[in-house]
Amino acid sequence: MAQPLRIEPALDSSSGPRLAAAESDRGDPHKYVIAFAVVLAALMQVIDSSIVNVALPDMMGNLGASLDEVAWVSTGYILASVIIIPLTGWLGSFFGRKRYFVGSIIIFTASSFMCGASHSLGMLVFWRIVQGLGGGALMTVSQAVLFEAFPREEAGMAMALFGLGVMVGPTIGPTLGGWLTDNYGWPWIFYINLPVGILAAVMIASYVHDPDYQKKPPSIDYQGIALLAVSVGAIQYVLEHGQREDWFDSRLITWLAVIGVAGGIALLWRELEARHPVIDFRVMRHRQMWVGTVLGVVMGVGLYAMSFTLPVFLQNNLHMTAEQTGITMLPGAIVTAISMAVVGRLTNKIDPRILIMAGALVFAYAAWELSRITGLSGASDFFWPLIWRGAGLGLMFVPLTTVTLAELAPVELPQGTGLYNFFRQLGGSFGIAGIATLIARYTTQLRGQLGDHLTAGDPTTIARVNMLTNGMMARGADAYTAHQRALALLDAQLYGQASVLSYSRIYVLSALLILCLIPLLLLVRETKGAGGGHAIME
Repeated sequence: MAQPLRIEPALDSSSGPRLAAAESDRGDPHKYVIAFAVVLAALMQVIDSSIVNVALPDMMGNLGASLDEVAWVSTGYILASVIIIPLTGWLGSFFGRKRYFVGSIIIFTASSFMCGASHSLGMLVFWRIVQGLGGGALMTVSQAVLFEAFPREEAGMAMALFGLGVMVGPTIGPTLGGWLTDNYGWPWIFYINLPVGILAAVMIASYVHDPDYQKKPPSIDYQGIALLAVSVGAIQYVLEHGQREDWFDSRLITWLAVIGVAGGIALLWRELEARHPVIDFRVMRHRQMWVGTVLGVVMGVGLYAMSFTLPVFLQNNLHMTAEQTGITMLPGAIVTAISMAVVGRLTNKIDPRILIMAGALVFAYAAWELSRITGLSGASDFFWPLIWRGAGLGLMFVPLTTVTLAELAPVELPQGTGLYNFFRQLGGSFGIAGIATLIARYTTQLRGQLGDHLTAGDPTTIARVNMLTNGMMARGADAYTAHQRALALLDAQLYGQASVLSYSRIYVLSALLILCLIPLLLLVRETKGAGGGHAIME
């Protein structure tokens, strides 16, 4: 059984853990400058995860690549960043957190320039992988730095500031990407990172300092790093490409799934046995940590179910542009920002469990409202559901993060934030893969059910086909061509209606998943304030 963490005092007891705790209570004098810098870094990483998707068609034409080939521009980045996320705590200790943080921003920024300057698909994919290696640290290290820069009673505000980048970024990304691609070309979705990255690196180098408890690991756990890369890389590839390759009908997907699961078990065993593990799974011994991580995975699945499907529905079913989609979703993002700012102050006064439960109920209501959408819905029909969604996100994200990290000692924070973000990201990947599969299957199933009502002898069907045929003939088509086009158009309308009904089911499922958070809250201990204990375990 893992021994509880014990921090030995220094020779001078006045400069030991108690002094570190006292300094933590006061917070950093430049905490808001630090907050701006690290949120800027996190926002840059989150935006870059979604900004590329809208530019893929232009990349295909410019680089002469197929859809499957150009998909590696996104897949390569995601694989690299997901592998790095759980390593960030160890890498920060090995290189020094400040040096590692600034170095990651420089790698991310420099590789952004190289991505924009790439003239071949192979070069672009390579630099996207390098960019992912740098970007994986930005969000996780930002969270740990913020949590330490603010005093315990203001930890909720720290997580609210962090949440602004994490939650608002995905809304800004597609809109900004569409605008840059349309007006300046796809390389500019990468070049725009240059001034932001330089500013963030300079500010972090100036104001962020290594914590006193930081200690360089005496050895490198090569086996742990190798097992992590193999297992997480295999699982993430399965989740990214499983639906496209019909899951376990593909031998490659089957073998990668086996390798991922077996590698994950071996990784867990190795890291629990190692004296100096690269991933310290022992932080999961804290009840708040493992319960909060489970809640984060559930929230990730439910949240990504809506975040992933909504832009796709707006663009594919309602034929909105990326810019129009971003404008439609912007009010909800603004409400998320406001909600997080308010909740950041409330978490020190109200039981976080109450706030999470309220957020789950509000989010579920928003998902239920979205389940009532139709193929004739307009932007105005999404306004209030997205407003409620934004409010629910703010109510859930801030208290859940602070509750999860509440029992960790300062020395455990880097590993704790890395694992929390890793499992939340992995939950989101499972959610996206599952939702994509369900949408495809629901659409096929509902299309068949709706098609059963369209028969050759049905008067309504005959009237509809005749009307469409006459319309085609009025546009100059001959009778046979007009009839064939009418049948094709009717089939497309049938598919569109089946697709709308599929998304409706997904939003109901998203509501049910988020409501699952409420009974799990019974496992969370009552905490006073967002900062929890930050206690040093004796």
